Amino acid sequence: GIDIKACFCIAPLVRSVEESPEPVPTTVKGTIPAWVRGSLLRNGPGKFEFGNQTFNHWFDGMALMHRFQIADGHVTYSSRFLRSDSYNSNCELNRIVVTEFGTLALPDPCKNLFQRFLSRFERMKPTDNANVSFVKYKGDYYVSTETNFMHKVDPETLETKEKVDWSNFVAVNGATAHPHVDLDGTVYNMGNSYDRKGTSYNIISVPPEKDSPSDTLHGAKVLCSITPADKNRPSYYHSFAMSKNYVVFIEQPIKLDLFKIMTCKMRGKNICDGIYWDPNQDTLFHLVDKHNGKVCPVKYHTRALATFHQINAFEQDGFLIVDMCCSDDGQAINNYFIQNLHKSGEALDKVYNSMGKAFPRRFVLPLNITSKTPLGQNLNTQSNSSATAVCLSKHKVFCTFEDLHGDDLLDYGGMEFPNIHYDRCNTRPYRYFYGCGFRHLVGDSLIKMDLEGKKLKTWCKPGFYPSEPIFVPSLDAEEEDDGVILSVVIALPCTFEELGRAEVPVNIPYGFHGTFNSSS
Repeated sequence: GIDIKACFCIAPLVRSVEESPEPVPTTVKGTIPAWVRGSLLRNGPGKFEFGNQTFNHWFDGMALMHRFQIADGHVTYSSRFLRSDSYNSNCELNRIVVTEFGTLALPDPCKNLFQRFLSRFERMKPTDNANVSFVKYKGDYYVSTETNFMHKVDPETLETKEKVDWSNFVAVNGATAHPHVDLDGTVYNMGNSYDRKGTSYNIISVPPEKDSPSDTLHGAKVLCSITPADKNRPSYYHSFAMSKNYVVFIEQPIKLDLFKIMTCKMRGKNICDGIYWDPNQDTLFHLVDKHNGKVCPVKYHTRALATFHQINAFEQDGFLIVDMCCSDDGQAINNYFIQNLHKSGEALDKVYNSMGKAFPRRFVLPLNITSKTPLGQNLNTQSNSSATAVCLSKHKVFCTFEDLHGDDLLDYGGMEFPNIHYDRCNTRPYRYFYGCGFRHLVGDSLIKMDLEGKKLKTWCKPGFYPSEPIFVPSLDAEEEDDGVILSVVIALPCTFEELGRAEVPVNIPYGFHGTFNSSS
């Protein structure tokens, strides 16, 4: 790979800030089109210490919700901390009392030595610090992480309304922060369940309509369960793919050592200590029929890859095409410890250059595998596609990917946080996707990729760090890319050009994911 010099210091992007619950006017430079009306809602960590205790990992920071209200070319900004039980408890005692992904909460210093010893054997409660994304179920907005807890939030005021527990509705111990929405409004998600028999991966569906105003996840059901290859060491997954007829679960060799995770409190270790990368295992694609919940007996294998975000998936000419950002190394999670993000100069370069970079890639999965399918030959007959799919037995197909980029993407450090014109293109053939280039540990460019010719356009300015691009289509959009990209760009000391920016007079940390709530 190419060694790229990291920025002198990115520590200011991961510092604690104050919330700004009252909308603050911004200074607009350039022009924000008058038709862009609504609010960009963003989520991410915004508080990294309580008292004299500091979180260890970027993913541990307390959820700070952001709202950029856009109307008539003007923008106001507001933010609020999620009033989760974790946040409230930590505030009340002015120390970290709830264990997060990379930080083990220490026993109460007021207890005696024997009580502190016993507390190590108490069952660890999952956090409700929902700092990953904004998601929508049945018309309501929630903030979500990957545990069983979400919080319903008022999208106008960002006030915390109601804590919702997935496990009260379906037998799962958590769910991803990246659900998919079908054309009829049904929402699909995935979550693990742990019981005496071991682990299951579960596909969940949530109906589109409420039966009563107080409805949350009522009517949610498990569509099907998939058994991991090793029930005691299931795979970690951050998201999944969906086409018109299938949910696609990618079982990657980022593994959860359940024994280590269950005993981490007893051993005085962090949860993330139980997550490891096994490059000797294949990555598997599991296909589930959305209509009847049947798991396809054919498993599609590829070599060890790590994926956090899929771009799109669609069916075409008897193939299921899955596009996703993936890396050849699954150890990235371990690089986002706060101590790494606070490094500067050559020490920061060393962390960055040790990481596997993510690139957009296409897999072409042949759907109609039977006992008569010829073995040992490439079944991909898609023109202009270099991906391969070779049937090894009636239930096993081995695949290699096609790069969805040219060499020029190497200069931008690969690509993550992909987005498309979702309402128009998700589950269908498409031409454009957008994302962040990663020449640093955080995004430092915005990229528009045109799949016709794999040509890219970029926005990049030294000292500016853009977040996940959100595509907002213009009101009378004819072309797929008629619209604008919204991105929160943090500054340190369709052409694809900057139309306008709104400068916010308060500090904002670098965040994870968001959504656009359009208003007429």
